[in-house]
Amino acid sequence: MTSLREGNTPVVKREDYAAPAFLVDSVDLCFDLDPAKTRVLNKMRLRRNPAVAAQPLRLDGEDLNLARVLVNGEGSSFKLEGKQLVLEKLPEGEEPFELEIFTTCAPAKNSKLMGLYVSQGTFFTQCEAEGFRRITYFLDRPDVMASYQVTLRADKAAYPVLLSNGNLVEQGDLDDGRHYARWVDPHKKPCYLFALVAGQLVAREQRIRSRSGGEHLLQVYVRPGDLDKTEHAMNSLMASIAWDEARFGLPLDLERFMIVATSDFNMGAMENKGLNIFNTKYVLANPATATDADYAGIESVVGHEYFHNWTGNRVTCRDWFQLSLKEGLTVFRDQEFSMDMAGSVSARAVKRIEDVRVLRSAQFPEDAGPMAHPVRPDQYAEINNFYTVTIYEKGSEVVRMQQTLVGREGFARGMKLYFERHDGQAVTCDDFAQAIADANPDSELARLLPQFKRWYSQAGTPRLHASGYFDAEARRYTLTLGQSCPATPGQPSKKAFVIPVALGLLDAQGREIEGSARTVVLSETSQTVVFEGIDAAPVPSILRGFSAPVILEHDSSDAELLTLLAHDSDPFNRWEAGQRLALRRALAAVQSADAVHQPLDAAYLDAMRAILRAPELDAAFKELVLTLPGEGYIAEQLDEVDPQRIHAVREAMREQLAHALQEDWIQAFEAHQDNGAFRPDPVSSGRRALAGLALNMLCLAARENGNPVWPGKALQRFKDAGNMTDRVNALSALVGSGSALAQPALERFHALFKGEELVLDKWFALQAGAPDRGGNILPLVKQLMQHPDFHLRNPNRARSLIFSYCNANPGAFHRVDAAGYRFWSERVLEIDAFNPQVAARLARALDRWKKLAEPYRSAAREAIARVAAKADLSNDVREVVTRALAD
Repeated sequence: MTSLREGNTPVVKREDYAAPAFLVDSVDLCFDLDPAKTRVLNKMRLRRNPAVAAQPLRLDGEDLNLARVLVNGEGSSFKLEGKQLVLEKLPEGEEPFELEIFTTCAPAKNSKLMGLYVSQGTFFTQCEAEGFRRITYFLDRPDVMASYQVTLRADKAAYPVLLSNGNLVEQGDLDDGRHYARWVDPHKKPCYLFALVAGQLVAREQRIRSRSGGEHLLQVYVRPGDLDKTEHAMNSLMASIAWDEARFGLPLDLERFMIVATSDFNMGAMENKGLNIFNTKYVLANPATATDADYAGIESVVGHEYFHNWTGNRVTCRDWFQLSLKEGLTVFRDQEFSMDMAGSVSARAVKRIEDVRVLRSAQFPEDAGPMAHPVRPDQYAEINNFYTVTIYEKGSEVVRMQQTLVGREGFARGMKLYFERHDGQAVTCDDFAQAIADANPDSELARLLPQFKRWYSQAGTPRLHASGYFDAEARRYTLTLGQSCPATPGQPSKKAFVIPVALGLLDAQGREIEGSARTVVLSETSQTVVFEGIDAAPVPSILRGFSAPVILEHDSSDAELLTLLAHDSDPFNRWEAGQRLALRRALAAVQSADAVHQPLDAAYLDAMRAILRAPELDAAFKELVLTLPGEGYIAEQLDEVDPQRIHAVREAMREQLAHALQEDWIQAFEAHQDNGAFRPDPVSSGRRALAGLALNMLCLAARENGNPVWPGKALQRFKDAGNMTDRVNALSALVGSGSALAQPALERFHALFKGEELVLDKWFALQAGAPDRGGNILPLVKQLMQHPDFHLRNPNRARSLIFSYCNANPGAFHRVDAAGYRFWSERVLEIDAFNPQVAARLARALDRWKKLAEPYRSAAREAIARVAAKADLSNDVREVVTRALAD
């Protein structure tokens, strides 16, 4: 692929893809590990690609000290061009040749956490997307797959554990207190899947026999002292292995599978073949330190990285534009895994709702902002910026729609064909979709495949328009569906998508009309669906299960939404009806010229009371229905956004809900507060979630009426809690309500968990995300940055405080005096100096500045321009701010 330039930033375009001029058959790496100066000997066996015209060999490298280059054992001429090592005088023809490169690097100085780096005395690597070039010169692209043998040498006392990909074939002692380990990966892989770890670690081990009869060793490595927090991660790994073999017939293909946890990591985890490196956040858990959300996150991420073993490792991406080939597919697989693990219909629905909330709150705004891009992008300046919710979550929805169109069994057939065709290859999103369609030749997907693939090439969130007409005389109901999609950067007009629309009809009493449930495949800009034999005007239930990632525009009456909320057989649309009722009231209050008082009417409050009292509904589902839409989601529905007005309205809604349902909140708390010994199962976690919401509401009501009873009870529950979920819920109730008891509780919390880094992240995040009732949150955040336990260079800690404020607390961040924006610009520049990936993610907090009302809009633009003006800005951040400022 060639690189063009826009301004000072090089741009890589998908249309310029070209196959590699050289192929790498094998790589033999030898590391002499030293934090200040690690020596890397790279012996490769290469050959010219016969399908590509002869040209020089160009190897990528960054922050390396080059000491030696040998070709077939002899010195060779070379030159350095920018960040590439160029060799022109190489053997002709297709015969393989040996290339030896000796370099050194300084892992201890690697603050970018890409390539080889040191964290708390342990060596780690992160090579996706382009980190391997920081280890040795190489063809750093995903379509170059090779066999790897790795030898690690290090001081035995300092680094007793030496790990790399594949199987351990040899280990032993060396002179001078050093030792070595040799690893061989039996599967070819791209260099982004290379990994090594060396340090003082301990492991939880488990031997298993797979369904196919294979014996495997599973290991979860952590720092000494954390072993008691690894049981859930190991259980999640075993469940993932069993599920993938049962659901898709995909077995574990290595003698051993290893997970290693580190606290310094830019991402959640990385699927390196056989040696997954994880952020500690997604490994460590016990009831005293981890919440239900942490347990669920560990199960999901462990599953995700393990499922990559096939969808990403055995079959990988041809180029980085195809990133969703592995990520979207694997998110779909981890979502399906978590739903299957949840068990009950209700628990599955809760998982689906939670996934859709992420899509709507993060991906829909991305689709409507300056960083909008297709699931398969057409160009990028910095590939790290495209590890986005569009690639992951929207990509997952595109895969889910394929399963909807061919059925669960048909999708399994398609997966089987996909691996039969492409195992061991680097392929494209088109190859995947073609395999699913070819395995189901009579399906709607096969019939509409070229049009369906517009989901990969067109950015933006489609609008699904729905309107109905009932003909009483003909006993006929006609539902008209239409679609449109707004312009996005570089794509002013869009062609029609293929949209599967699951729907059904309810009668006035809320009973499902027999035979009305169906999935309509909308492939035109407009089409009609006719229901015959309908006796009275029905209530349509549209987009059940969120069958497509679209925005539904249907002018339902409040009465219809209340019917759906009370009776719909589809749990997702039941929840959705409650959200739409709340959103309708929030928008009316935001757009009103009147002072914010009581946005909620009696009909809505009665409906919420009925949900809270409904004995047939699970606690987890009740908690979701009774949680109001977030400030960011409300803002996305408006053309012009006043963040302070939205914050005031939502707070008024919360307070009104707290007061009006106070007796019911008391009953809900008392009925769900005691759950016995901690279990992170859906029923128990749902009960804790509802008890936590009830306690928050009761403390909020107490704030208004000055009643000290419930804050006192919250403080006592905080002190007595037998698990972290209940403890954090009680602390959140005190902090969220602004209780005077919050400060002593925060101090006690810090004293209890001073040595637990992941728990301290919660402590920082809770304070940075608190409601801003007097402009006090920004001063508090600045104060906390000076706290002895705050470390800006640790990504988790930076995210817990700075991101919680800038990205997740709009009411506090968007200040009339622009102080929040100034703080943001200072932190972006400060972090960019040592970790551009983290800085670029923070830079996106102002993606949607053009929607802001004045004075916010001008102040936000000024802050973005201040960042853009920095001369030595990284490509990561420059791409974000340049696109944000573009017309």
